Amino acid sequence: MAERKASRTAVLVCQGRAVADGRLAVGRFADPVAIDLLTPSEQELVQRVRSGIRPKAFGERMEYELLTGTTEVLAVRTVAIDDAVRERGNPQLVILGAGLDARAWRMAELAEVDVFEVDQPASQQEKRERLGERTALAASVRFVPVDFARDSLGAALAEGGHDETRPTTWIWEGVVPYLTPEQVEATVDMVGKHSAPGSRLILTYPVPSRVYSIGRKTVQVLLNLAGRHNPMAGEPNQSAWPPERMRKLLGARGFDVTTDVDQLSVARELDLKVERDRFLTRGRVAVADRK
Repeated sequence: MAERKASRTAVLVCQGRAVADGRLAVGRFADPVAIDLLTPSEQELVQRVRSGIRPKAFGERMEYELLTGTTEVLAVRTVAIDDAVRERGNPQLVILGAGLDARAWRMAELAEVDVFEVDQPASQQEKRERLGERTALAASVRFVPVDFARDSLGAALAEGGHDETRPTTWIWEGVVPYLTPEQVEATVDMVGKHSAPGSRLILTYPVPSRVYSIGRKTVQVLLNLAGRHNPMAGEPNQSAWPPERMRKLLGARGFDVTTDVDQLSVARELDLKVERDRFLTRGRVAVADRK
């Protein structure tokens, strides 16, 4: 994750939210900012998918299908995370691995919340360029540049103005599968040490799935055959977690899991018809609170 620009995964996530805006989970999901964070060439694929017309050319069809599947996942997990943020209403929000996340610029509920975006320095620089002069809806947005290989996240947050004596909501979205189990445990340790009573950790994580692993490899092969770049090629899956193991990990760090649901269940609650159930059954959204 040390690119000198926004990672391709961050761009894919932003594209997925742009496709979903106004089309999926209407009334529960909206991200009108996402499209503005994309370059013209990145917006072209978004518009093709929003049209609903599947391309005939093999390469374009592969890109279309990948983004369509990503869109379903993003709409579902974004609703679950946003609901958990609103429910808690903490005065501080930390987004770990923020990428091109637009919550601080699209959620009116953050009007009295200080938002801290944590990411690689180069990725943050590009995000700020993409944002331009756009005004945030949050009370404040503080970019906390962190080289995860060298820097202390706790020290960087403190320098950025984070107050560990006040309750914090932490969002850790779409990052866990790309970390080793040891890295996941170290991050939860850090979050626990800097969380006052009343804090909340919201994270997404994958469960073990042989079918998904095979499917991911198949996508890689097909994209290669089509001469298309795989946006996730540089971020291989490194860990998956059975729910009980995740619950024990969080509990040992002082967090009580209040909800832990698979994304397909969320989609059904939203009455969202999805074409790719297997993408949603593997992903889960957990919400854990610090007493």
